[in-house]
Amino acid sequence: MNSGLSSLALIAGSLPGLVLLTLGQALVVVCVCFDMVRALSVPRSHRRYVANTVFTTLAWPSIVISGVSALIYAASGTWLNVAGGVFVMVMVIFRWRQGGDDDSWWKGKGKKLASWFRNQTSSRTAPAAA
Repeated sequence: MNSGLSSLALIAGSLPGLVLLTLGQALVVVCVCFDMVRALSVPRSHRRYVANTVFTTLAWPSIVISGVSALIYAASGTWLNVAGGVFVMVMVIFRWRQGGDDDSWWKGKGKKLASWFRNQTSSRTAPAAA
């Protein structure tokens, strides 16, 4: 094992590392639970709208956390946990990519956020003093 992976395993075994891993895994569990609520809710209901919005918001952090956890488990040599972490990561990616529907706050927000950002960063000309 190279020194970077061994130091990663040592940091993950310390108290702050364990707290961060626990908080990250809790975020992944919340993401998966909201995906389950989204799957079981009636289409076009408020419950599905909220669940889909939360799942879409937490999908990217959950994918990153699962990948980092799998890397930490690989550095530690616990291969069963590596398989579990990769499985969770792949399932969240699959549900995120295949679960596209209109019941989400994020639907159509990309263009709106991009135009807002362009307006905020554009140079403004001040009117000439009379």
